[in-house]
Amino acid sequence: MSLRLSTVILPYRRWNEGGRSAWTRAEQLGLYTAYTYDHLSWRSFRDGPWFGAVPTLTAAASVTERLRLGTLVTSPNFRHPVTLAKELISLDDISGGRVTLGVGAGGTGFDATALGQEPWTPRERADRFGEFVPLLDRLLTEDSVSYEGDFYSAHEARNIPGCVQRPRLPFAVAATGPRGLALAARHGQAWVTTGDPKLYANGTPEQSVQAIRGQAEKLADACATIGRDVNELDKILLTGFTPDRGRPLESLDAFVDFAGRHQELGFTELVLHWPIPDSDFAADEKVFERIAMEALAQLR
Repeated sequence: MSLRLSTVILPYRRWNEGGRSAWTRAEQLGLYTAYTYDHLSWRSFRDGPWFGAVPTLTAAASVTERLRLGTLVTSPNFRHPVTLAKELISLDDISGGRVTLGVGAGGTGFDATALGQEPWTPRERADRFGEFVPLLDRLLTEDSVSYEGDFYSAHEARNIPGCVQRPRLPFAVAATGPRGLALAARHGQAWVTTGDPKLYANGTPEQSVQAIRGQAEKLADACATIGRDVNELDKILLTGFTPDRGRPLESLDAFVDFAGRHQELGFTELVLHWPIPDSDFAADEKVFERIAMEALAQLR
């Protein structure tokens, strides 16, 4: 499968003050998908404007025609499968079947305590994720669902008419551990990674490639365990969190080199952060646009 380029547009600008223009420009540039983070707030953006993911994606659906849209990623930190399924079915309908759900186990950031709870341990997050994804799968594919689990319940939850995309909108499952990779293998249409976070501060690009290769091999093992061909899954790298950081966006040549190394690992989609001045995602917008328009031709 040929490589695709996508972007993630953080929801930090008012819709009529630059928010809308980023989404329409992403479509004009020919990017495959434009995602947004599904957080209540995030890191250095916590004390500034930050808007909800689903309303933002709904607005983006109304001003685009071809661009796929998605979350990168939604998590159980503040979501319940029953209400999330209803929102996703509505968004898939409004967009004409252009939605991908990026979904992960969540972390220990601001989302983890915003509802007043104590942050879950890694094991608790994995336990909830293991229930969240299969239930959401059912809610998006069945007209009526009843379920009683350890963490989530549904009582005759109706989701008619279901998704425009059949049997449901695709899941892009973010995972690096064995339980998450097993969920990706069983329920995912794509797998998402940001690399190995332990290498971000002091690792090298070469170490990162080796670590990601190891993650991909574990995904293949998880697929083999259930008799699934790993090549059925798209493989998505959310860039910006490997030791390379922002260097791949410094020039077209730098990006082509970075992309080529990861294409060799089997990645089918690379996601670039839309440039944000004075942040970890600062980049020259002209270089970013040149990469969006010209890089793929050099990677075929």
